[in-house]
Amino acid sequence: MSLISTLARLEAVREGRARPLATVRHRHLAARPVVFVPLTTAGETGAPLGAMVGTDRRAPRLLVVPQPRDRDLRSAFLAELAEVMLPLVEEFGDVVEPELRKETDPETGEKVTVEVELCADAPQLLVPGAAGVEYVRLLGRSMRFRRTAEQEPEAPHPAPPRVPLLGRWLTHFGERARVPGSSLLLAMTQLLGRHWATGQSVLEDQHLGALLAWIDPPAGLSAPEAALRAELARHPDGQLVHPPAGPATDPAFDNALLAPALARHDAGVPGAGEEIRSLLEAQLRPTWDAVWQGVDLLRALPEGAHVAERWKRDRWSYTAHRDRVRAGEPPQPRRDDAVTAARKLAAREGAQAQLDAQEALDDPLVMAARRLAGEAFAGEVTAVVMEYSQAKVPRPRPLVTVRTEDAPHLSEGVKLHRALPDGRSQPAEFVGPAESGPGGAGLTVRLTGGMGRGREPDPGTVPEPGDRVCWTLFEHAPRGGPELPGPERTPWTHGGPPAAPDDTPDPVTAEDHL
Repeated sequence: MSLISTLARLEAVREGRARPLATVRHRHLAARPVVFVPLTTAGETGAPLGAMVGTDRRAPRLLVVPQPRDRDLRSAFLAELAEVMLPLVEEFGDVVEPELRKETDPETGEKVTVEVELCADAPQLLVPGAAGVEYVRLLGRSMRFRRTAEQEPEAPHPAPPRVPLLGRWLTHFGERARVPGSSLLLAMTQLLGRHWATGQSVLEDQHLGALLAWIDPPAGLSAPEAALRAELARHPDGQLVHPPAGPATDPAFDNALLAPALARHDAGVPGAGEEIRSLLEAQLRPTWDAVWQGVDLLRALPEGAHVAERWKRDRWSYTAHRDRVRAGEPPQPRRDDAVTAARKLAAREGAQAQLDAQEALDDPLVMAARRLAGEAFAGEVTAVVMEYSQAKVPRPRPLVTVRTEDAPHLSEGVKLHRALPDGRSQPAEFVGPAESGPGGAGLTVRLTGGMGRGREPDPGTVPEPGDRVCWTLFEHAPRGGPELPGPERTPWTHGGPPAAPDDTPDPVTAEDHL
């Protein structure tokens, strides 16, 4: 946790209300997100009890499993879930736009520019909390390998045709959720916690009702009072006023209401199924409304400058998975091979570094945390001395002196970076300290690029005395590491290359003759 986050939490305790951690929204919010609120059975991992899903906050679709131990009813639930969710996921697959992309020519090995299709938009899945993200992954893993009647006509319990397809999509959503900055699958508690600091612990922030109480308390209650009420308040019958945000249910609900209703359903009592449906709707609707309340709060924040760029990468991932599905490729494997796992890890590490840099560039509050950590400094330009390189064709290398109150971790020759008005990153290097004054310490940097190709710098690329500038010690567009070998060149330390299929028949032995 950064110093800025700690200070914001202390201020939230003092003022009795959540404090902002950001001035812009750092994640994409779709115009019509797919909200998914699941419930599972206590004591049986992954056994669905019900769910509320849809894109219309006023008309959610309620799915119910009257008896979670009944395999046929659970299969019917998954089939209904597929019928509801797949149209919402697949509707973006046919609206495409042309995009130029560099690819490697398989014959020459050279990079060539080709025109490819990119989906103009992609679906976004919102769940209440981090446990909902894990449940989406669990559903994907349990559904994508199911065999349909077409694949195995003799299977005793064939899956409906659309169930494995939804499993593949949910697995893709779950994989993208592990990529820092991705917005295909988001947990509302994590999304709100990124933009506001409360006066409670990070663990307590996982309660969606309590988190919203700190950010937007109801009239007549302070944030701590509203959060305590969201966590503990119960109706006269002992049921929580704000049920858990799933997928787990409250034990008091399980023991007092759900278990007797399931028993009546098993006994064939008329109306028991509708009773279970009403009970689950009462448990799911408060969380459904809370997720949409969070959406409203986030929409009030302006979108960060680099959010669209990260969403475009999500659109690329959606387009690529659409192409794999349409090409008839098999589902994602249970375990990645060594090279694939290493590539995913490297991609996530690169995405994290890029996300950290972009959030700081988009948001003064985030940049303030980097400045406090000594990773950036900002100040006023006090002097500019034009110098040139000693090369055959001299290039401008002006010296810029900045007076700052920050204390960056600098040494001679350290690389620095500044964002130009057109969005490009300008490189520089630290030369040494300069004369200090009442406005702070003086630091001198030498510009080493980003000024055009002529002898004289392009207009606007060299700051002038009196300008406010911000230099960072981190790159604005971090580069990835070296390319990893293909699966056929996997070293023996990581499992070796894939084994070639052996088509030779087994040798005949004495046991083959009766």
